[in-house]
Amino acid sequence: MLSIHFLLDLAIILLSTKVLGLLTRKFRMPQVVGALLAGLIFGPSLLNIVHETDFITRMAELGVIVLMFQAGLESDFKELKKCGKASFLIALIGVLVPLLGGFLAASIFNSSGSSFINIYSKAFLENVFIGIVLTATSVSITVETLQELGKLKSTSGTAIMGAAIIDDILGIVLLTIVTSTTDSSVHLGIIFMKILAFFVLAVIVGIGFSYLFEKLSEDCGRKRRIPLIAFSFCLVFAYVSEYCFGVADITGAFIAGVVISNTCQSKYVQRRIEIMSYMLLSPIFFANVGINTSISGMNSKMIIFTIVLLVIAIVTKIIGCGLGARLCGYTNEDSIRIGVGMVSRGEVALIIANKGAALGLLSSVYFAPIVLVVIVTTLITPILLKIVYVNDNKKINKIT
Repeated sequence: MLSIHFLLDLAIILLSTKVLGLLTRKFRMPQVVGALLAGLIFGPSLLNIVHETDFITRMAELGVIVLMFQAGLESDFKELKKCGKASFLIALIGVLVPLLGGFLAASIFNSSGSSFINIYSKAFLENVFIGIVLTATSVSITVETLQELGKLKSTSGTAIMGAAIIDDILGIVLLTIVTSTTDSSVHLGIIFMKILAFFVLAVIVGIGFSYLFEKLSEDCGRKRRIPLIAFSFCLVFAYVSEYCFGVADITGAFIAGVVISNTCQSKYVQRRIEIMSYMLLSPIFFANVGINTSISGMNSKMIIFTIVLLVIAIVTKIIGCGLGARLCGYTNEDSIRIGVGMVSRGEVALIIANKGAALGLLSSVYFAPIVLVVIVTTLITPILLKIVYVNDNKKINKIT
C-alpha cells in the first residue's frame, strides 16, 4: 500500500516555501531564497521534518524540466538581433573566464595527483563541473532591478538580456559535454557527433513543430489544448534528448521552450505553464535543493572553499563579461554594468548543480558551498547594480 505521508510532506513544502518566500521578498530579496531556506530549515539539516523521498525526487526532476521549458519560452530572439554579435562575445568570454576560475579553485581543494590531467577521473570531471556551475547566469533578478532603476531598455540593459540568453545556451552545451563524458568507454569524438546530431535534429524538429503548432492555433485564440500540446512536446523532446542522444533532458526542455517562444501562442502557453510551476513543481524543486544541502559537513576547509568560490564567482563574471563588452566598443561604465548584471546565478546554477549531483558529478560535500554561492550572488547583484548605476542617475538629476 502506498504511504500517504507524501501528502503531509507536500503541504509542508508548499506552505513553507510560500511563507518564507514572501518573508524574503519583504526584505527585497528574491523568493527563491525563501524556498531554499524552507528546504534547509524543514529538511535533515535543521528540523528534520521533511526528507527526500522517491516522490519528491521525481517531482523535483519534473520541476527542473518545467523551469528550463519556461526559460526557453522567455527567450526573446528579437532582442538578440539588436546586439547579437556583441551579446555572443560578452557571453562567450563571460562563460570561459568563470569556467576556468571555478575549475582552478576546485582543483586546489579537490586534487589527487594525476586526476588533474585525467579527463575521465572523478576529481577532474567534478572540478570542471564546478566551473560549469559558475558559468550560469540568472537574469530574472537583474531584470527586476533594471526595471526599478528604469534602465532595462538602456544600452547596457539590452546587452545584458541578449548575453544572458546566449550564456544559458553555452552553459547547457558545456553541461551536455561533461555529462556525456561520465562513461569512460565512450570516445570523445562520438560524444561530439551525438551532440551535433541532436542539435541538427532540434533545428529540423523545431522548424517542423513550429509550423504544425501555428497551424493548430491559426486564429491565435485561447484554447486549452494548446498548452497541453506544448508541454507534451517539451516532455517528449526532453526524453528523446537524454534517451537517444545522451544529452541532458533539461537541454531538450529548454530547446522545446525556444521553439514555442517563436509562435503566436507563446505568451498564452507561458502563462499556463507558470501556473503549474508556481503552484506545485517549482516549490518542490527548490525545497528539494535545500533538503539535499547538508551544512553539517561544512568544516573549516569547506568554509574557506565557499569564500574563495564566492569571490571567484563575482570577480570572473565582472571581468569576463566586462572585457567582452569593452572589446565590443562599450564604454568603461557600461562594461562594468554589463559585468555586474551577469553576476547573479539564481535558479539556473541550482538546476545545473542538481543535475550534476544526480549524475554523481558533484559530491555532497561541495553541494552546500555551491548553494551558498548561488544565494549570495543572487542577493548581492541588485545592490551592486544600484551602485554602478548611481552616477548615471546623478547625471539625470542634474539635467532635470
